Amino acid sequence: MRHNVYGYLLLAALGFGCTKTPSASKEPITDANKLREVSEKYAETVTAADLSKHLHILASDEYEGRNTGEKGQKMAAEYISREFREDGLTGPVKSNTTNPYYQSFDLEKSQWGSGYMTIGPEKYLMMQDFFVLGSNSPFQTEQAADIVFAGYGIDTDEYSDYTNKDVKGKVVVVLAGEPKDATGKYLISGTDKASDWGNDYRQKRNAATKQGAKAVMIVTGTSQDEFNSLTQRYKAYATRPSIGIKSSSEEPTAAPVFISPVAGAALLGTTTDKLFDYGNMVAKAGKPVPANFTVAKDVKIKTERKSEPLSTENVLGFIEGSDKKDEVVVVTAHYDHVGVDTTKQGDQIYNGANDDGSGTVAVIELAEAFAKAKKDGYGPRRSMLFMTVTGEEKGLLGSEYYSEHPVFPLENTVADVNIDMIGRMDTDHEKTNDSNYIYVIGADKLSSELHQINEEMNQKYVGLKLDYTYNDENDPNRFYYRSDHYNFAKNGIPIVFYFNGVHKDYHQPSDEVDKILFDSAEKVARLAFHVAWELANRDNRIVVDSHKK
Repeated sequence: MRHNVYGYLLLAALGFGCTKTPSASKEPITDANKLREVSEKYAETVTAADLSKHLHILASDEYEGRNTGEKGQKMAAEYISREFREDGLTGPVKSNTTNPYYQSFDLEKSQWGSGYMTIGPEKYLMMQDFFVLGSNSPFQTEQAADIVFAGYGIDTDEYSDYTNKDVKGKVVVVLAGEPKDATGKYLISGTDKASDWGNDYRQKRNAATKQGAKAVMIVTGTSQDEFNSLTQRYKAYATRPSIGIKSSSEEPTAAPVFISPVAGAALLGTTTDKLFDYGNMVAKAGKPVPANFTVAKDVKIKTERKSEPLSTENVLGFIEGSDKKDEVVVVTAHYDHVGVDTTKQGDQIYNGANDDGSGTVAVIELAEAFAKAKKDGYGPRRSMLFMTVTGEEKGLLGSEYYSEHPVFPLENTVADVNIDMIGRMDTDHEKTNDSNYIYVIGADKLSSELHQINEEMNQKYVGLKLDYTYNDENDPNRFYYRSDHYNFAKNGIPIVFYFNGVHKDYHQPSDEVDKILFDSAEKVARLAFHVAWELANRDNRIVVDSHKK
């Protein structure tokens, strides 16, 4: 089935912003028990056939993989907003006079240009001897740089490499990892395991930022070959265009720079073997010690970053509640995918039927079901916001933007029901051909009641096997942090995330509609409906009584 976008654009031009008027034949029902009695009727309007109808359009080649800010994403936004409008939802973004269903905003698309560092007569090249991670470039044009050595770049109450050091506006050079004591245990953790200071470069970046540094150069590896090996993954990110939310901070973060040992030693006027002797000095003393380095004075740096704005939009459909209308339940999925790979032979379009066309069409169907209920006089007590977000594949950017610029106050947001990748079996379940399951993530992290509601709704209406494998805080996949619900959770809003797991077609052109199990997707979507319905209609707002954000 092909989608005629021009027809939709004509409809938009002729009557955009008009919505169906819900029937006023019945007074809204505010008794939660009565509303529960009719919930199954509207859940049954969420069907495999309708999910399939929408997905065959949104995940077709015509939509070119729905890459953020590009033609296919714009076409998908138009399709979704048309569905919301025709189903009777209103567009809540009053500031957007062109399309109130769109929360429009600009991202920044950027890529590194030319870059180098000179230390006296010697020249070191970006992407070879060093590279910058992220998009912050304090050296757009060649500038002289003041260099300060700050040990391992650690700054805690018990151990600080910044004591009596003035690094404001300067470039801090630090060693990767973290120091050990004379027994071989890490000084920060006091154990055989490194702390976040040794495992997460952002700790050192944040410390340098707090101290006012322009950049923090992290000497990585003990040789050029080891530097190349350790930084291969980061370098891949640094060499391709990136998309992000343009920082509005008056004090930007210190640019994190990974630098080879040879270049690091040159900056500190020493050799690589003497550079790494510093760790032995700290181990012997058990604390930061002065280093006898002759820091280079004639240092110039250029790290050119080319950028341009990239417009995109979250798509929002709203149903106003009755007696509890100031409280809002949000249902989300991301409608973007990764677009087209023109360097690839054969099928170049990544249609993302499962990721996350499947969640997107579930949101469309849930929105329609709630709208039908309201039209029939069974509207929700709390308001409902159905939101398909953009930029998830670029780093949860659409949901991050909403969380920072909410259309409805976050303190009035009851919960987020997030749907990402349903209607497939992951590798483990394919072995037993078992599609009657769903991974449930995050429901108990902030609210014990949300977990209970999900269990009860599944037992009463759906009968899926609820799998909590990825809800384990020690799970290395960290899926709790990898979809759009997290931008609600980090603000203290309870969430539940529905997910069928990863398969061999994940982020491949082979993630196509013909592989979706629509009967399975229907069951998950109906579970999401019942949970959202209960959240919207129960007498009391669910409690926030847990701690994990």
